[in-house]
This record gives sequence, structure tokens and C-alpha cells, in this order.
Amino acid sequence: MSDPNRTQALSSDPNRTQLGAPPTMDPNKTMMGSAPTLNATVTIKPVQCTICKTFNPAGVMFCVDCGLIFDRALPGDAFGAPAIQLPMLVEQSGREQPVRPGINVIGREGDVMVIDGKVSRRHAQITSEDGKLLVEDLGSTNGTKVNGTALSPGQKEPLNGGDTISLGGYELKLSMPGEAGANATAVISSNKTAAIATPPRVEVAPAKLVGEGQEFPLKGGLNSFGRKTDNDVTISDPYVSGKHGVIEVAEDGLFFTDIGSTNGTMLNDAKLAANMRTAITAEDVIRLGSMEFRVQVNEKAGA
Repeated sequence: MSDPNRTQALSSDPNRTQLGAPPTMDPNKTMMGSAPTLNATVTIKPVQCTICKTFNPAGVMFCVDCGLIFDRALPGDAFGAPAIQLPMLVEQSGREQPVRPGINVIGREGDVMVIDGKVSRRHAQITSEDGKLLVEDLGSTNGTKVNGTALSPGQKEPLNGGDTISLGGYELKLSMPGEAGANATAVISSNKTAAIATPPRVEVAPAKLVGEGQEFPLKGGLNSFGRKTDNDVTISDPYVSGKHGVIEVAEDGLFFTDIGSTNGTMLNDAKLAANMRTAITAEDVIRLGSMEFRVQVNEKAGA
């Protein structure tokens, strides 16, 4: 008989959980650590170029598109030092170019590069010193205006935020740090959905260049055209220069300027002189090599 007061030996029951010896710490054995949490998000913020608006990978020193050297500024909370903010020259297309401390030459070959047939290679300059901005014309061909007032060569004129600088008709607007420019995104303070006062409207180009089975929309103001893709209108033809001319859609009419192309431009049966602003109508024929174009005004654009 079994004695109830005696400790019984464990039977070898395959269905019963057996207690084994506790694990020992082996110093020569690799220990498994805890797995990384899936709730931790690592964010890599791209760098947007202030000139061409291209988003670049974090850590690069040059813009991968236009080659701009990025400034390294401390964030606003680093050692209590505020980030450096520069005044901006805003083009009609919305493109922004910074005005750096010191002398900033504006032109087709300047520190602030403006590619337009009416702008000289070194057209004007802005001097930024002690928080003040001064603009002066550098003896340009087509002159410089500030808010519609023409400057004499060498005349220095102070600039303020919102001022408009005209380089032979090509306009730049000065935006100072902290100002709410026309390109700033509006923030809705309420959590409610804001109703649109008027339905959105599709923008209609005020005019278009038509010919050779093609149509090119023309915006109000200056429209550069030529063989290169950085023109407003690109015409892929070997007889057309890379920068051939400018078509201007103004309130007082249409104007054409050949900016010194290699093969020239024929208006009807007459060859245009280089850099001469010539009024044209919808009936005029513009000949570029063997191609013919006309400019048509869209009547619906002003509706």
C-alpha cells in the first residue's frame, strides 16, 4: 500500500506538464534583445530649393536640378539663435530668388539671373547692407523702374517690401521676411469646412500662337519663344534660335520683338530689325524659316 504521508515520485505521464530545471546564464551564449518598436516613426525631411522649387534629399549641399548651393542656417531653437531669413525677389511666375547681404547683380548673367530678351547681362544691382536695400541701374539698354518711376544709371533708390522693380518691362516684386506675400498659403482658423464664395474658374489664355498644325497659349505680358525648352513657347526647328524672340500680350495690343536671332524673323514680307518692338495684329504672318504663324486673341479671356 502507498503511504499518504510519504512523498510520491513523479510518474512518467506524457500528458502531464513536467517542471524542468531553471535556465542558467551562459556568458558564452548570445542573448536575444527586445525587438524595435513599430510605433517609432523616423522622418527624413527633404530640402526644397528656393530657386527652382525642386525637393532634394536630406543632407545634400547642392540642388540636384539647378546646382544652387544651400545655406546652412541654425534652426530657430538651436542655442536660441533665430534662422536667417532673406528678402526675396518674386517673379510673375511665382519663382523666388533671394537677395543676399552685399551686392546682388540682376541680369541674364547676374547673381539674380533673369532670362529675358529685354534684360541686359548686367542690368541692375541691389545692395543689402545694415537692413537697408538700395537698387540702381547699371547702364542697361532698356532701363530700370521702381514702382513705375525710371532710374537714371547709377541712381540709388531705396526699396521696401511690396515694391515692384521693372527691368525693361520684366517685373520683380520685393518680398521681405515675415510678410504675407501673394504666394503664401492661407490658413483656415476654423475646423468647419469653408464654403467657396464663387466657383473656381478655368484660366483661359488671352492669346495663342497658331500655325503649322500647332497652338501655343500666350499669357498676359512677355512670352519668350525659341528652340530651347526653357522658353514659354518651344518651337523645335533647326532654323529657330535657342532664344529667338518675345511676343508681348499687353493691354494696348500685341507686340513682337526679335532678340537677335541667327536667321531673323519675317513679318509679312519684311524682315524685322533685331530688338525692335513691333506692333502686330491677328492678320499679320510671322515667318520663322519655312514656318508661318499668326497670333490670335481669345475673346473669352476677358469674359
